Amino acid sequence: MVLKVFFPSCCASAESGILIGRWISEQNSAVILAVVHFPFIPVQVKQYLSEVQRVTKVSVSVLGSWSNSKQEKEESLSEFLEDLGTIFSHEPWIQISKEGDSKFWSCSTLPKNSNNPKEEEIILVYYDQRKVMLSHLHPPLDTAASTDHKAEDASKLSAIFDTVAKSKILFMTDRYDDGPIKLTHWQSDGVEASIIVELMKQASVPACMLLTFLLSLVSGVCRSWVLKFWPLSFLWSKLSTCEQLGHRLQHLQVISSNKKAQNQTQLMRKANIFVSLLIDVALGMLLMSWLYRKNRIGHLADTLIPVADHVAEELQDLLQWLMGAPAGLKMNRALDQVLGRFFLYHIHLWISYIHLMSPFIEMILWYVGLSACLGLTVALCILSDIIALLTFHIYCFYVYGARLYCLKIYGLSSLWRLFRGKKWNVLRQRVDSCSYDLDQLFIGTLLFTILLFLLPTTALYYLVFTLLRLLVVIVQGLIHLLVDLIDSLPFYSVILRLCRSYRLAAGVKFRVLEQQDRKPLRLLMQINPLSYGSVVQTYRLPTYSCYPKDSWTSLCKKLFLGELIYPWKHKGEKQD
Repeated sequence: MVLKVFFPSCCASAESGILIGRWISEQNSAVILAVVHFPFIPVQVKQYLSEVQRVTKVSVSVLGSWSNSKQEKEESLSEFLEDLGTIFSHEPWIQISKEGDSKFWSCSTLPKNSNNPKEEEIILVYYDQRKVMLSHLHPPLDTAASTDHKAEDASKLSAIFDTVAKSKILFMTDRYDDGPIKLTHWQSDGVEASIIVELMKQASVPACMLLTFLLSLVSGVCRSWVLKFWPLSFLWSKLSTCEQLGHRLQHLQVISSNKKAQNQTQLMRKANIFVSLLIDVALGMLLMSWLYRKNRIGHLADTLIPVADHVAEELQDLLQWLMGAPAGLKMNRALDQVLGRFFLYHIHLWISYIHLMSPFIEMILWYVGLSACLGLTVALCILSDIIALLTFHIYCFYVYGARLYCLKIYGLSSLWRLFRGKKWNVLRQRVDSCSYDLDQLFIGTLLFTILLFLLPTTALYYLVFTLLRLLVVIVQGLIHLLVDLIDSLPFYSVILRLCRSYRLAAGVKFRVLEQQDRKPLRLLMQINPLSYGSVVQTYRLPTYSCYPKDSWTSLCKKLFLGELIYPWKHKGEKQD
């Protein structure tokens, strides 16, 4: 079986000593973590390794010896390094020797009860200890499509990555410490930056406690009995702004929680939520600064009333067209006049309402602009609610037309069953045979004829107002798509993939460095980062769905039957 030795590239220039690492017997692999160089006392080394093993839960031991011939040592050094195998007694005892300035290293294994090196094929793999320690190896996303061979390779790599990551305490030993044991391994040079980070962590504790207390008060007010009365509870469940504020409140509670993240997924989720909030608030502040420059709110308020009047005039012209002979169609004049005047009266009420609110519109927009400091998503949700309020008359027209059209469709379908001698069984939810007398058939025929000839007039009004309603729903859907994109996009993970791609590892690749007969094959292990699509798919934050529940077939069926099409955003339904 091939012996694989994973050697940290930072130890290539270390002085002669012994190799510390973990032996993975299932893979016949040795993961070298550090080099202990002379002088040292074997008993102290064993005590130190037992302490590391107790803290990290990793079976760290002495795996072999390391000889750097560039260092000036005594001639008996190689024999002394071989004799260390009898003291630490590891099977097999690995001997790695660097031969001067040569690119080729000698690597052999020495069995416990033999004085001659065992001839075994050895692969020497170099790895960047810092990158492997900081990276997180992700399993294949499509586990169903992945083969057993790929899953096995992923588990083998995971064991190597976990060994280096869990041994972080081993790398905290400073090379300049005056201790009994001198180690060579990767060591961070940013000690001052680490101290600053620790001080910031300590300073953030009281701030998080204060924020948690304030959030608990706000949550208590939101869950109080005052908001359970009908008007407030109805507004809270229907307005997108209230839903988004509740969503951001949950995010703030996650960030300010004093519970430590248990794994990499929870840590990345907290970081993604924190960065998403920062970007959201920053975009909101930019929007607010733009609105309050050059009196743009006043210009917007002056433009809003003429636009509303223009929309109302266009609707009146549309209704006048429908009350005539639209596209040359022959309509039922009596029903056409009744429906047209009914909708014209609603438009008149709507214009009166808009002009009544016109003195207060600038003040309302001024306070709405201040809400952008809570984030761009809150401002977009307020915009969606404003659009819903400004197009409320269109929604009413759509509901009236849809209900009247649906009533006629179901009436015609029921009377059609009467002609065929059938009826709908409500208890068994099926169509059964039924015998009708002459009077019932006469009344059914009369009603069917009336509904059939009135259907084109009703269908035309329903079609026009359904198109207007769908236009409003599409605009609101696009706004909610943008809101959900800001809420769910893992900005921190994407930035981490862009700047530190090795932190999000999808796998590894090996590059051949040198190969020579009767010498170990030398490979360089490099980390393959996750693709941007996989990063978004893996770390996407939970959000509220703004897509239709139903399929396109079901949506078309509802439109044909006259069932109401509600807004695309479904409140209270969280989607991972």
